Amino acid sequence: MADDGRAKRLKSSQDGGVVHVTDAELRGRVAELASENEKLRQENRQHAGGIAELESEIAKLRQENAQLRRRAGGIAALESENEHLRRRAQQQGGIHEVLPVIVATTVTVDLSRVDTSIVSHVTSFLGTARELLNLALACKSFGWRQPVSTLNWSLVEEVARQAVSSMSTDAEMSSLPRYVRGTATWLSILHKHEHLLMFDVLLGAYIEHRNVDKTTVSAAEGVYDRRSVAVSSGYVMKSGAHYAEFLINGYPYIGIVRPMPGLDASAYQGEFDFFGSVFYTDFLAQRSDDWGDSIGNVHACEFSCYDGEMGWTDWDDDDIFNGWEGMEGYQSDDTVGMLLNLDRGTLTVYKNNRRLGVMKDGLSGPYCWYVSLVKSQLLTGAVTIKRGTLPNSDGATAT
Repeated sequence: MADDGRAKRLKSSQDGGVVHVTDAELRGRVAELASENEKLRQENRQHAGGIAELESEIAKLRQENAQLRRRAGGIAALESENEHLRRRAQQQGGIHEVLPVIVATTVTVDLSRVDTSIVSHVTSFLGTARELLNLALACKSFGWRQPVSTLNWSLVEEVARQAVSSMSTDAEMSSLPRYVRGTATWLSILHKHEHLLMFDVLLGAYIEHRNVDKTTVSAAEGVYDRRSVAVSSGYVMKSGAHYAEFLINGYPYIGIVRPMPGLDASAYQGEFDFFGSVFYTDFLAQRSDDWGDSIGNVHACEFSCYDGEMGWTDWDDDDIFNGWEGMEGYQSDDTVGMLLNLDRGTLTVYKNNRRLGVMKDGLSGPYCWYVSLVKSQLLTGAVTIKRGTLPNSDGATAT
């Protein structure tokens, strides 16, 4: 019998007979089984992924359940304490209303038990009065007076007091407001000390602050040969020695003048000068007892940066302009130093840290720093005032 090239296998039929199966049929069956097996594997992997997700969800639910149990335990404890308090109130004939359950609690720190010097040292790193004020507003323990403290003010106020005391000279302290409970706080005094020298009053229409900075003034743009004045009226020098520096541009006049807090700056909208006789009646109307005697009294005294000439006036009969031993002119970007020593009654002038000499003596009573500016076609006058370090010993400390 001829071979057709197809191998045959024997298999049993259902009736027990023998059935012949070819290799192709076997391979087809194996492929079917392999495909079925792969489907089962995929289903198994899908089931395994679902089981992992379920296990993760179960773990989350267990955690939430534990948190709820802890919270329930806390609430139960509070309810038990509430019930205990209610029973005590009933026994004492007090309030019979059930108190509400409070879940949230606040933890506070009693700063009265902390040494004041430690708190003062920590808060001193804040530096400015504004930062200390923010601290006082943020935390009442710093901003309120401590009931058990020997201080008459809060911890923040104590830090401000220490800052003022450590940074101020005796002369400056005499010019600062005095602490009065309910009127002047140590924070306000510290803020005043931080802004001792600035031109807070402008008199005349031809002067203005530069870049909103009150420590610097300049002659108004577009106007020539019109004089106006800027006064540091917030810092009144009544006693002791005071030193300030003025960085100049152009040829301003720099000097001292009587404090006149009642003078209405808005009434002077043209040219203005402390040596303008038309204003003398207004100036003398501002006289106070501490000005001293009217005869021979120096109410304004100034230094000309152009040639170093000195001028002074009593706002009456005498307007004196003359030279003095150390007179010397200045150039733009030079620094004028002025030392007002009210213990000696002298006004001393410095040029770039070099002492020129005593320009005026016989001074007494209160004064403020001022500058007088005029713009020319060649130069725009400008002056910046600042606290300075006295270049050598002259019986004073710097303002």
